[in-house]
Amino acid sequence: MTFKKIKPGFVLIDLDGTLIDSVPDLAYCVDEMMKQIDMPVRGVDAVRNWVGNGVETLTERALVNAVKGTPDKDLMAKAYPIFLELYKHNNSQRSCVYDGVKEGIKWMTDNGYRVGCVTNKAEAFTVPLLKDKGLFDLFEVVVSGDTCAKKKPDPMPLLHAAKLMGVSPDNALMLGDSRSDVTAARAAGFNIFCMSYGYNHGEDIQNYNPDVVMDSFLELPNYLESK
Repeated sequence: MTFKKIKPGFVLIDLDGTLIDSVPDLAYCVDEMMKQIDMPVRGVDAVRNWVGNGVETLTERALVNAVKGTPDKDLMAKAYPIFLELYKHNNSQRSCVYDGVKEGIKWMTDNGYRVGCVTNKAEAFTVPLLKDKGLFDLFEVVVSGDTCAKKKPDPMPLLHAAKLMGVSPDNALMLGDSRSDVTAARAAGFNIFCMSYGYNHGEDIQNYNPDVVMDSFLELPNYLESK
């Protein structure tokens, strides 16, 4: 089936698993945290299946060694500050921008598209990471996990960004990688494109029926109108 190209009024882009592979830093912090509380390390592969819902949820998943579950409150109270301190100092050392991201964003801006970033990562971690990787200045707005009262999969962060940019949600596009992004985009009235390489708790993102699945940002000209 041929996809009819669209021309959204603006494009919001997820961070972890879409713009940047941040798992190496997150996994390092998880494992160092686990060592400090005398529990087994979890490793990169496990962490890759757990990210996407903020670092508090990631810490909970590491403690219970599963996507779902609630750790002991005292254990969480001990572990979470350790993780935060580790991640404050290990936010971008091992993470990398995915191939094609900068070129894809440049193509969009060259063709008149306005772009923003919306993530579940807290602002204290989002802004330094984007700046360290040379991405921060590419975005007109950045909505972090603690900008609004709710995070994705709730549509609130997307609708907040739409309001900031003065664009109707029904003429907007979200670029993401997870079920959370699809759910938020659908609820907000956005179109949703997803990356095949991101973090979706081990599930194929095709299962959640985004409008488009791409292997690279370099494919954007196939689906968005040019000038």
